[in-house]
Amino acid sequence: MAPERPWSASGDDRPRLGHFCRVTAGPSGSLLDNLHEGPSGVPVVAPPDLTEDLTVDTRRLRRVSHPQAKRLARFELRAGDVLLVRQGTLGRLALIKHEQSGWLYSSSCLRIRPDQSRILPGYLAAYLTHPPVQRELLAQAQSGTVPSLNSTMLTEFPVDIPAVHRQHDVVAALEDIDEQIAVQRMMLDRLVALRPSVFEQLTREV
Repeated sequence: MAPERPWSASGDDRPRLGHFCRVTAGPSGSLLDNLHEGPSGVPVVAPPDLTEDLTVDTRRLRRVSHPQAKRLARFELRAGDVLLVRQGTLGRLALIKHEQSGWLYSSSCLRIRPDQSRILPGYLAAYLTHPPVQRELLAQAQSGTVPSLNSTMLTEFPVDIPAVHRQHDVVAALEDIDEQIAVQRMMLDRLVALRPSVFEQLTREV
């Protein structure tokens, strides 16, 4: 891959993201003016709900009523969608899972729906979070009080997409690494929790 090359409309022959995906901006804020907290209704994913692990944090989700969600059906999420922040914390994203199918997303996000026969969702998420690609993506953001991306800009973003069998290899290798990271983090958390009790035990024995 060569994601560090600067892109210009005339000098980069890489295919564009729009060749493999459909990009849709979230509904305008006025369509989501009845958001509420609580267990009833359909969740609406917003930028604060996207984690560094490319997942959706479900603890603080706000919701809309089912009738309102039905009117916003064109903004529903499906498993395999990639949800990208387009205003504020640019570049943060999440890979949507089956349990989040049918949820909605806020106006501050872009939904990227890949053609899964050509690009794997896991590969797309990994590609868009690869540091050189992130730098290139953020360099395209519109400047202003709040830097932003839009669907046209993302559709025209140049990408490097290997054959699907190679994408499978990449995703499998990264999943193995992620599992090892999770194990190491768990071990670290246990050691951090153990440290005070070890100190107390040893000081009592003095």
